Amino acid sequence: MPIAIAPLNTPLRVIRISSDPKVKKHLESLGITINSIITILSSDGGNVIILVKEGRLALDRVIASTIFVC
Repeated sequence: MPIAIAPLNTPLRVIRISSDPKVKKHLESLGITINSIITILSSDGGNVIILVKEGRLALDRVIASTIFVC
């Protein structure tokens, strides 16, 4: 499921990132890689705030819809 509709405050594993290579490389530099663990702190209209390792990131709905978790 995309992280825009994933449950809040639950550790989730990233299983797929379906965006262009430039965006995928940028997300990897931020710590969002395949098999990484993220936690969704807030979700509002598709925009999300996630916890990756020890940092918080805000993602817009376009980027959030390309990251799939389980």
